[in-house]
Amino acid sequence: MIRLILVVLILLLYLILGIPVLLIEWLIGRWNPYLRDISCLRMVQAAFKLILWVSGTDITYIGRENVPKDQAVLYIGNHNSYFDILMTYSQCPGLTGYVAKSEMLRYPLLRDWMKRLYCLFLDRTDIRAGMQMILTGIDYIKKGISICIFPEGRRSRDGKMQPFKEGSMKMASKTGCAIIPMAISNSAEIFENHIPKIRPCKVIVEYGAPIYPKELTKEEQKFLGAYTQQKIRQMLDQHQII
Repeated sequence: MIRLILVVLILLLYLILGIPVLLIEWLIGRWNPYLRDISCLRMVQAAFKLILWVSGTDITYIGRENVPKDQAVLYIGNHNSYFDILMTYSQCPGLTGYVAKSEMLRYPLLRDWMKRLYCLFLDRTDIRAGMQMILTGIDYIKKGISICIFPEGRRSRDGKMQPFKEGSMKMASKTGCAIIPMAISNSAEIFENHIPKIRPCKVIVEYGAPIYPKELTKEEQKFLGAYTQQKIRQMLDQHQII
């Protein structure tokens, strides 16, 4: 329980102390928007790395060299834990927005930071809003901002991947950006498998080779979600957690 309490304290302190920081960043943004954005990114990454350290998580990263640093990409990963976001976001080389459920808009300060970091909010009950979210993501990618999606739609309860939603891949098929498949193993063992305790454990995060939709066959492009999921499954099958 001590680790959970420390993690909660770090989050609360960051959000509270971040109130004046948001104001300062707003002022910086009027002069230099990119400096504002990149400083927000690095601050949140530092906070996430601190939380992962407090949690005692031993993370092995594989294939980070597969992530292009000079272009926006669409990150696609399997999803078993809240900590998937911390582990992957802390490694993003450039501006990256994550797709989150619209319920996150209920939380003041947290939603302000998420908006500042170009996160997109998906209302699962509103198809029109979902399409608008995809269009916004396409616009972000064209502006050089990467997007990350966990296309199962929700965290897996049993560790088995659910079918990827094909609509989540439109940001790549419409922009031609690289898809970076992310295979995350054993992350539920940090917290979800024994709530409310946070326990030290080993986790593997592997970044696969970039997938360029235009280089695939028509059939593979048609089922791009299934194709990407298969690449992730192949990486997961090779992971060994000791």
